[in-house]
Amino acid sequence: MLAAFGGGCAGSISFENATPKAPERVEGRLVKPDGSGPFPALVLLHGCHGVSPQVYAWARWLADRGYVAFVVDSLGPRNEPGDCKDDPSPGATPNTARFDDAIGALRYLQSRPFVIPDRVASFGWSQGGQYAMSVINGPTLERARARGVALPPVGFAAAIAISPGGCGDYAKELVVRPLLLLIGGSDDWTPPQYCREMAANVRARGADVTLVEYKGAYHYFDVAGQRKEVLKDIEQPFKKGSYGVTVAYDLEAAADAQRQVEAFLARVLKGAPPR
Repeated sequence: MLAAFGGGCAGSISFENATPKAPERVEGRLVKPDGSGPFPALVLLHGCHGVSPQVYAWARWLADRGYVAFVVDSLGPRNEPGDCKDDPSPGATPNTARFDDAIGALRYLQSRPFVIPDRVASFGWSQGGQYAMSVINGPTLERARARGVALPPVGFAAAIAISPGGCGDYAKELVVRPLLLLIGGSDDWTPPQYCREMAANVRARGADVTLVEYKGAYHYFDVAGQRKEVLKDIEQPFKKGSYGVTVAYDLEAAADAQRQVEAFLARVLKGAPPR
């Protein structure tokens, strides 16, 4: 899978995140189309297990369709384990760090001559999907300004979230840019009802949200080759004390997810028409 990450890929890139007064150095990798551009671009935000071959496969898929893909690693530079467990210790990384990483990645892309600065979207999976949504959520942006984050004059143009956490947190808030939500109907890690509720609520207030739910699909439905299994060490987020979440690849859902992403990006970033 990583071999597909080859041509058009830069080595590890260190950039500064947007944390006020004490910015951190974060790392990422670029995958870009052939040519000098400028191109639309996406910031790719991994789930709580960290950067995976799945994220790089999506990056290559995007580059093949004319988009720069910037894969951000929020765990490796901080030497944090990808164990999906909350760290309650006083020195733990704050929950705002990944938002700040995404804003720093946006700034970095907007400074590159091969990127169209007002055509950058966020794209995240699971926990990363929550942060992909946060960077286009109006109240979250206001909270960031209030804590001193210097947001770029031109923000993210759109967001894509696959099996995101955090939908319940945003149900009474308002995304201010187009959002594509792709969820599994049988997901017991990030249950679909919360994203259904959020999508209905924010659409009623005028938001541009597309929700696609795949009946019978589980978490990791887009991870090629993922056998159906129960991850017994993962606590169900809405059933404290209950452990075990189901993951499985779904060929039909994964193929449709690619079609949905391609059509959405063609609309919101004015990329190539869907194939």
